Amino acid sequence: MSWPSESIWIEFIAGSRKTSNFCWAFILFFGSLGFLLVGTSSYLGRNLISLFPSQQIVFFPQGIVMSFYGIAGLFISSYLWCTIAWNVGSGYDRFDKKEGIVCIFRWGFPGKNRRIFLRFFIKDIQSIRIEVKEGIYVRRVLYMEIRGQGAIPLTRTDENLTPREIEQKAAELAYFLRVPIELRNEE
Repeated sequence: MSWPSESIWIEFIAGSRKTSNFCWAFILFFGSLGFLLVGTSSYLGRNLISLFPSQQIVFFPQGIVMSFYGIAGLFISSYLWCTIAWNVGSGYDRFDKKEGIVCIFRWGFPGKNRRIFLRFFIKDIQSIRIEVKEGIYVRRVLYMEIRGQGAIPLTRTDENLTPREIEQKAAELAYFLRVPIELRNEE
């Protein structure tokens, strides 16, 4: 979602609060909880889950392995829930032609560097670059080339934009900033 005007362009960046992350967090949580309950029921010799009789699963080695997978899955699930709660990766890109400043803001993990805030002059922007990597894992990323600073990514690496969408986004931004567009194709 973007909000352009004649002198200010603001693009809001979605963070970790996406439907896919919620789905994966639920699936991991309930799946790992099931593994842990089956492993625990094989240790206790009682059925904690009625679908699997505890006599069919021997504690050593199957019950231990299932308990280990359950605990590992709960850790991964809790990590996902934390990224969702903190909305890691969300923020905005603000291009202000009136002041001649570009501000890039992102939320990170809690700690000393939770707030990521970058500020550049518009006159230092050399180009808008589209990087395309085709193959098994398709990746299309939009970068902003800053003189003396390198490339700053403007889109998420997992934001699977179609070629038409990324070209349109790059063209609109390059037109707004009055800079050229570069294309880097990797295979």
